[in-house]
Amino acid sequence: MIRKMKMDTTMTLFCRRLRLEIDLQRCDIAEPVLSAGYRWMEWSPELLNRHAAVKYRCFETEKDGQVFPSLRSAEGCQRLMDYIATNPLFVPNATWLLVCDESAAGVPTDCGTIQGLASVPESGAIQNVGIVPEHRGRGLGRALVQAALCGFRTSGLTHISLEVTAANLPAVKLYQSLGFLVTKTLYRSVDD
Repeated sequence: MIRKMKMDTTMTLFCRRLRLEIDLQRCDIAEPVLSAGYRWMEWSPELLNRHAAVKYRCFETEKDGQVFPSLRSAEGCQRLMDYIATNPLFVPNATWLLVCDESAAGVPTDCGTIQGLASVPESGAIQNVGIVPEHRGRGLGRALVQAALCGFRTSGLTHISLEVTAANLPAVKLYQSLGFLVTKTLYRSVDD
């Protein structure tokens, strides 16, 4: 939902975002399962450009691109991935790339991405869960989040958070079905 607020003589648009959290000590996270034709690629620095490219394809036309301008351009996604991967709090075990081996062109296609950062002792944050539009609705987002949660747990992190645009109901329902609870409502300004 976008809200308009008058500030001085200009109108500023805001997007309602939800902060969700999960306590991995209290939740049982299933091992992720991918549909036939899809495979995981665990993090390696050689995949950085591929993560950035798929992130751009996932978010370029989405509401998050208005809230986070870096997601609207290939260069912005590249800078974001550079920042995440070189951050001392980067969690490689919670960072995955999804590949579809059965594309229409007969060439493997990158179709999903997720990254993880640690935030404070025992806490982590999921960054940019993304599935390219033509591969949505196949349970891939669920699998990505489950893989990231398993990776956080392997890294010793137990309290995991993420943010999502409140109007993205399929994503909100997915996170809640995995055990995430809404802990805060935030408002972020939106670029026109």
